[in-house]
Amino acid sequence: MYPPPTFHFRVDFTGLAQDTVDARFSEVSGLSSELGVEELAEGGENRFVHRLPARAKYGNLVLRRGLIRDSALRDWCEATRVDFRIRSVEVNVTLLNEDHQPLAAWGFVGAWPVKWSVGDFKAQDNAYAVESIELAYQYFTQMRGIPVCP
Repeated sequence: MYPPPTFHFRVDFTGLAQDTVDARFSEVSGLSSELGVEELAEGGENRFVHRLPARAKYGNLVLRRGLIRDSALRDWCEATRVDFRIRSVEVNVTLLNEDHQPLAAWGFVGAWPVKWSVGDFKAQDNAYAVESIELAYQYFTQMRGIPVCP
């Protein structure tokens, strides 16, 4: 089997008003985790330092889409930035096959917006305005029962 393509996916927010416009993104990035390393020097051992596993670290989840003026996601970002009302939600990113069936899915726990931006406006480019929403979260898990590859 070939690896699945990455251009067909869906993003769902649990805890926000469900709107189909808020499930559609042109790009999702930042799906990564890294195990931290703690170094421990042992007295009398000068050849090396013991390297021990530490807590996992997670990058921010970055979502990009065409600029949308009215959406529950945009209202959530605005409430966080302007009113400093920090409310975390669950986010699911699902990779889909050609029949719109899930191939793999990841659940992001305790997500909240930390950055919102709009791409550059350029008169010489024939492009649409893209907004970028960056989310911090506690951790993510691969959702069980959904195979990584068919």
